[in-house]
Amino acid sequence: MSDRRFAAREARIRAAEVEFERDIALPAANGEETDHPFVANYSKALPHDKFGEVDPAAYHLLRRALATGSYEDFERIPLGDKRKLVNPQAGASFDLQGPDAQALTIAPAPRIDSAEHSAEAVELYWMALCRDVLFTRFGDSELVAEAATELSGLSDFRAPKQNGRVTPQTVFRGDTRGDLAGPYVSQFLLKDIPYGTLLIPQRQDALVRPVDHLTTWGDWLEVQNGSEPEPDERDFTRRRYIQTPRDLAHYVHFDALYEAYLNAALILLGANAPVDPGNPYNFSRNQIGFGTYGGPHILSLVTEVATRALKAVWFQKWYVHRRLRPEEFGGRVHQQLRGQREYPIDSEVLDSVAVKRVFEQYGSYLLPQAFPEGSPTHPAYGSGHATVAGACVTILKAWFDESHVLPDPVVPGTDGTALEPYTGPDADRLTVGGELDKVAANIATGRNMAGVHWRTDFTQAVRLGEEIAIGLLREAKEVTLERAVFTLSRFDGTTITV
Repeated sequence: MSDRRFAAREARIRAAEVEFERDIALPAANGEETDHPFVANYSKALPHDKFGEVDPAAYHLLRRALATGSYEDFERIPLGDKRKLVNPQAGASFDLQGPDAQALTIAPAPRIDSAEHSAEAVELYWMALCRDVLFTRFGDSELVAEAATELSGLSDFRAPKQNGRVTPQTVFRGDTRGDLAGPYVSQFLLKDIPYGTLLIPQRQDALVRPVDHLTTWGDWLEVQNGSEPEPDERDFTRRRYIQTPRDLAHYVHFDALYEAYLNAALILLGANAPVDPGNPYNFSRNQIGFGTYGGPHILSLVTEVATRALKAVWFQKWYVHRRLRPEEFGGRVHQQLRGQREYPIDSEVLDSVAVKRVFEQYGSYLLPQAFPEGSPTHPAYGSGHATVAGACVTILKAWFDESHVLPDPVVPGTDGTALEPYTGPDADRLTVGGELDKVAANIATGRNMAGVHWRTDFTQAVRLGEEIAIGLLREAKEVTLERAVFTLSRFDGTTITV
């Protein structure tokens, strides 16, 4: 056997050993499926009664299929209407590279009877109320100020604060330093995308009639049973940059899951942004990277990790947590405040200003949804968008020099059709790493702004995606000849070398 073939075989063996020796975390749910059966967990698309509570027999058949893994058992799960369950078997798959879907875990989700869960719900009601406020006007908005005031007073709201309080500068943001610097929207969602000979402006289509959905009991109940409402009409002639929470929700309604991060990679490559100091070709006298540690490598790697991230979070969604969607919880709030049912709901959300405001505006206590169909038909915890965001952004932070400052930052103008220079706070300190953290938060929080995910669906899932990406990078190093060293900042602010 040639030396080259022997070395390749040894590299494959080392990669397999890395994965085999991985400690397998034991997943744990929060116990509410036992303590509060049939009202505290995901059941959308299954049959429901007039109160929006799932048929117990249908839920047991779902649990049985997840336990047995039998094709026949999955086919026996009854549906309430046309919509089908999204891919529950994906979480049981395995991969030959990177951590298997079942190898990692996330903390138990906040319980329906906890103050943390209440706080996350209050935030979502305020997000719905603030959907049409310009991000650039958050500091001037009385509605946003009212949201910040109530969120500051909640007993267990775990989100960014300044001097112990939520402010218009921190409201609805992620919790990394990059999330809190400069404009709300990341430069990677605004800058033109160089795509070969094309230069693509990031102006998206708009909704012909932007309205909120599922604010009446009849519409809400039909959707819980799996009905398929007519989609919103889109205006493909009137395009603008992301300006509002509704715009961000619209983006994440139709995006390819790795879209924003492939775009970020193209923007950075097009700008000749410096790569990580550990790239093996940084100091080569006579070589450059290409298929390994060059442009084609990063463009494939940043997308390759996405499907692995999805499988990992699908295991958490279906096989461990089965957390109910925010719209489902809104149904519980509505029935309790109308005196029809009694649920184990923490009182802070029931007494909140945001819920009262929604009732005044819509005549119900349901959480207004940005999408006609509400959430997808899979459990909430964790967010698929957030897990993919964490994985893809981690690849990019490992690849590029995170400390590099992005030149000429921009924000949308008042009408959203053009960009203008950003000259506000931190204009000269928007770094690659910070804006990558921010684009991950933007995409994940866009799903929250639509009303389909919780804050911890985002904050826990990006870290799950991060672990998937780190595992993939470790194995990728073992099967290439070069000696690469990646250094990156985690979402918790610590630094890791791979």
